[in-house]
Amino acid sequence: MGLRILFITDNFPPEVNAAATRTYEHAIEWVKAGAHVTVLTCAPNFPRGKLYPGYRNRLYSRETVEGIEVVRLWSYIAANEGFFKRVVDYVSFAMTAGIAGLFQPADVIVATSPQFFTTWAGQFLSVVRRRPWVFELRDLWPASVVAVGAMKPGIALRTIERIELFLYRHAALVIPNTPALGADIVSRGVDPAKIHVITNGANLDAFRPRAKDPELVRELGVEGKFVVGYIGTHGMAHSLDFIVEAASTLPPDRLHFLFVGDGAEKTNVIRRASEVGLRNVTFVHPVQKEAVPAYISVTDASLVPLRRSDTFKTVIPSKIFESAAMQKPILLGVAGQAQEIVEKFDCGLCFRPEDADDFRRTVLALLDDGTRYRQLQEGCLNLARAYDRKQLAAEMLEVLQSLAHGSPARLGVFDDGPQGL
Repeated sequence: MGLRILFITDNFPPEVNAAATRTYEHAIEWVKAGAHVTVLTCAPNFPRGKLYPGYRNRLYSRETVEGIEVVRLWSYIAANEGFFKRVVDYVSFAMTAGIAGLFQPADVIVATSPQFFTTWAGQFLSVVRRRPWVFELRDLWPASVVAVGAMKPGIALRTIERIELFLYRHAALVIPNTPALGADIVSRGVDPAKIHVITNGANLDAFRPRAKDPELVRELGVEGKFVVGYIGTHGMAHSLDFIVEAASTLPPDRLHFLFVGDGAEKTNVIRRASEVGLRNVTFVHPVQKEAVPAYISVTDASLVPLRRSDTFKTVIPSKIFESAAMQKPILLGVAGQAQEIVEKFDCGLCFRPEDADDFRRTVLALLDDGTRYRQLQEGCLNLARAYDRKQLAAEMLEVLQSLAHGSPARLGVFDDGPQGL
């Protein structure tokens, strides 16, 4: 029998955020390689806190998706807004996952953040079942919550940070998705020998260069326009209110902005766009993952912004890889690790986060220089080839097999320099 992987995650398809996509695409490749994968998750409801059609918030249900055993568990469901309700949401899932995980096949347990309460279930199951567990680190929590102003320094924050470090230290392995995340926790005393970086990437079968979808172009009314697209969560971290304010001063006859997705800040972003008189903009409800490539196809550039914060310098947004795989140059408003990648592969232009003048200059530079645009398209393909999701999934499976079989010498390849850059 192949390796039995028990994977704990709040998000899984049909949800379309980065956590759901990474887990799903990795698990498909692991199943193809002969592993038995069981995913513990909840009923799909992100980000609005409303159940997707066809699903119920049952105590326990089971389905098979592409060979993956998906176990959906009850949790308290809340929208991705409001700190207290979200914590109750996360803790309730951690509790049901901890109970259900006692009865699932497992040689190794993986629990993924940024909802780091899932990792509590991983730690609990590891102790009770005497199986190694892996902390897949996708975000620094609670630091990212503090960065957007949703939590203030105090006793509660210090307590959560102590729990965070406890979990890093007691996991058999930590798999950050950026080298900077690894460097951060090493600086706080975590053994570098137990860290193995596996970045995000793109599914090159689903995301590849293609002509603009003509039907979608007509439906959106963007014929003859240079389309700047943002596809993803409209959250507190993404600074989309700043984007619409800055965009209102750009030439509306040549540019169009497309926002696809949902989140805690979407209503505020739409309101702000109306207040500043932004007319060359279209807001679209979330679409199924299968439809995302069509929406990316109608764009000419992919917008990737985050708020100005040192915490976000550790982040490499996954939409970079999917857009690059479709030859859509990146307009990046993220300092740090993401900027290093974009500049190394020459696959986009960077602007200072939340700097309106620099944003306008950067957009116009991309709009007005066709030769430079084509150079960036070539860089996009080089980036996509370097971050092929299938290769990254195979690497992670090898790491999990080594851990389950007690081969620590093959683990812990962390380097505190920018890995893969």
